[in-house]
Amino acid sequence: MDSKLLEMLICPVSKGALAYQREASELWCRASRLAYPVRDGVPVMLEAEARALTDEEYDSLKK
Repeated sequence: MDSKLLEMLICPVSKGALAYQREASELWCRASRLAYPVRDGVPVMLEAEARALTDEEYDSLKK
């Protein structure tokens, strides 16, 4: 994921910052507790395509 692109992207639900999770190929938002998929290098920033973060995933973002 290009760092400049990541700086420009925000969560469409909360307008919060996103954190790229390389292993999961997802962008995680702490504010909305949603994970957006990255498919073939393209972020899919649709709420309908997002999944809810588990408690463990959410807790890992706090650190």
